[in-house]
Amino acid sequence: QVRLVESGGGLVQAGDSLRVSCAAFGAIQSTDTMGWFRQAPGKEREFVAAINWRTYYSDSLKGRFTISRDSAKNTAYLQMNNLEPEDTAVYYCASSRYYGSSATNTPEFYHYWGQGTQVTVSS
Repeated sequence: QVRLVESGGGLVQAGDSLRVSCAAFGAIQSTDTMGWFRQAPGKEREFVAAINWRTYYSDSLKGRFTISRDSAKNTAYLQMNNLEPEDTAVYYCASSRYYGSSATNTPEFYHYWGQGTQVTVSS
């Protein structure tokens, strides 16, 4: 079992930067894929980024968002720059035992999920 705990969300203004963190506890392995998704009110959960031996990004967010990982701390990070009101959502961390690359952008690829952290961007 793996438990994921997100932190770092909050209220920021448009144009600000924010870094959210995902701490993994339990049977996490350095080869596990870790990913970030987000869900805005009334919308479906949306892929943001993932990392295993390489990084993966949503085409619409690449360039503003950066995913990274500190395996020694079992923690993944999502650095978000130049935030826009449209980035307002609950941001979820997920982990997967799979190490492949073909489906890292789908929720079905992941085995464990955190509770989410709210990010609100005001205009």
